[in-house]
Amino acid sequence: MCGLSAFVSSRPDAGPLDADFSAAFAAALASMHHRGPDDTQIEQGDGYAFGFNRLAIIDREHSVQPLRYGGRWTVVFNGEIYNYKELRAELMREHHATFATEGDSEVLAAAFHYWGEAALPRLRGMFAFVAYDHSTGTLHAARDAFGIKPMYVLETADGLFLASERKALDPFAAPAGAALDTEALAHYLTFQFVPDPMSLHRHIRRLPPGHRLVWTPGGGVRMHRWFRPSLRPLRMQPEAAYQAIQDALTGSVRKHLHADVPVGTFLSSGVDSSAIAALAAREKPDLHAFTAGFAAQGYSEIEIAQDTADQLGIRLTPTVVTDEDVLTHLPRIIQLLDDPVADPSLIPLYFLARTASQFVTVVLSGEGSDELFGGYTIYREPLSLAGVDKLPPGVKRGLRHLADVLPEGVRGRSFLERGTTPIEQRYYGNARIFSPEEKGNLMRFTAQPHTAITAHLYAETADVDDVASMQYVDLHTWLPGDILAKADRMSMAHSLELRVPFLDQQVYAAAAGLPTDLKLPPGTTTTKHALRQAMKGIVPESVREARKLGFPTPTRLWLRGPIGDWVDNLFATSGAREYLDMEYARGLLAEHRAGGADRSRKVWTVAMFCLWHAINVERSIVVENPFPAPLPAPRQAPADYSALTMR
Repeated sequence: MCGLSAFVSSRPDAGPLDADFSAAFAAALASMHHRGPDDTQIEQGDGYAFGFNRLAIIDREHSVQPLRYGGRWTVVFNGEIYNYKELRAELMREHHATFATEGDSEVLAAAFHYWGEAALPRLRGMFAFVAYDHSTGTLHAARDAFGIKPMYVLETADGLFLASERKALDPFAAPAGAALDTEALAHYLTFQFVPDPMSLHRHIRRLPPGHRLVWTPGGGVRMHRWFRPSLRPLRMQPEAAYQAIQDALTGSVRKHLHADVPVGTFLSSGVDSSAIAALAAREKPDLHAFTAGFAAQGYSEIEIAQDTADQLGIRLTPTVVTDEDVLTHLPRIIQLLDDPVADPSLIPLYFLARTASQFVTVVLSGEGSDELFGGYTIYREPLSLAGVDKLPPGVKRGLRHLADVLPEGVRGRSFLERGTTPIEQRYYGNARIFSPEEKGNLMRFTAQPHTAITAHLYAETADVDDVASMQYVDLHTWLPGDILAKADRMSMAHSLELRVPFLDQQVYAAAAGLPTDLKLPPGTTTTKHALRQAMKGIVPESVREARKLGFPTPTRLWLRGPIGDWVDNLFATSGAREYLDMEYARGLLAEHRAGGADRSRKVWTVAMFCLWHAINVERSIVVENPFPAPLPAPRQAPADYSALTMR
């Protein structure tokens, strides 16, 4: 787990980079020092520069990056390839490849050297990498199938820049205020995150999950999709499905435990993290687990996690987060995110990672399970609405008219509204913050509707049921934009590598064909049924049958206390009023604080954008980097790359 940066000049006759550019590139790399404090290296030559902050996990004494390979390539790679030993043996057998290190970075470089883009589906792991071909001046970049690892892209008249975090590209782009993307902001207000490939900076994009990029001198950037997650329900025997899930997850956890540094696990009250912890404890009896909760009564999973840890026989270290912690660290948290994510669960995740980093360098976590196995309660909605959905169109139009004339709050009105609204208009992701009408009241600009993000996803799932379509939408939006973004940033903030065994090729294969009745059995309120059955005898029964809680966060209470005072002042003084009606936002906050309707999610979403704006545009809030880094002296690449020995 590391931080990378890269630059290639658009000038075919580019010479050595000047001192000012080299200094700016080094400073930009230093802004990501938290991603890899063990080693920092820069390689530069005529018209290019590559930088790398390393968190050493495997082959710690070697595998230095930027890595040169085959007399042809320079590679920088963030992530882990869990099947690198098998790939290494295959490359040696098929191509007589030789290796100077014992790590996965060189295996990835060799795989790309010999197999090209065909290497990507063979990589079992998480990755974002750049490979520069000195023989042609072509740059290749790729991101893993689900978007576990980030990659930002900036193309300017000077050339192409890439980095693990957007802040490392900001010095080479137009000022954030002058280039704020209002389309991205509009989508943020709907989804509570900025969906791929956008960022709030209109010139800086994200390489989407499962995509690769090719840049050639004079040819610009070309994008290609190499993987598309798809859930196609099949007929299968339940017991065979459960066994396949158990076998795949057991093998994945075993792979994810491999490291040359201490490995622990996150543990909450749910079946996902408990499954990971239980399987990991079988391989590693001295496993150390970590959990977090809030000081506010009723907002802690520590007691349940402790009971699970006791039953599994593993050590648990809890972290309690106070309101003072939130106010103190929230600016740093938003600064780390690059683009705001208004999911308050990232706050306990930040403190959880901070505690874990004092004991281990790697943690396993349960992200991805809900999207693959049907873990969100909202996925049951199509089942409850099935009776209305099957009615003739004329009858549904009549019911819709009835719903429209019923007063707000009347029992059954919401059911009729939802039942007579097509899934494409009704569901646009796991988080739905501001409705189109509410955004019309809040925004001082016009923008595309949310369907600009989701319409093509529904078109791609026209032949599957509504539950699979909803999962598909979340796999492409919510998972990379919220779940994985916060997991990467909050763990990397503390130089902690977070691994996600559920987002593994073989686990995905076991989940992709599950029929809906094995995920969400009819006549029950159960979610993730197949996973729960697969974990019988592995996870304690009290947890295996428990309902999903997630990270319960007291946002509603916060906004009625001192944190609410802070938010009100933020709204009153925010320079973001150029884009948003801050009096409307203050009205939502006042209504919430008066004890009326719960407006906490809406208020929090606006507040996190205003905080982002204060840090990145107004510069009225300055966040100090707790990981000050020395600026490395760049090493010069060989004058003639082709003179290097071919492996």
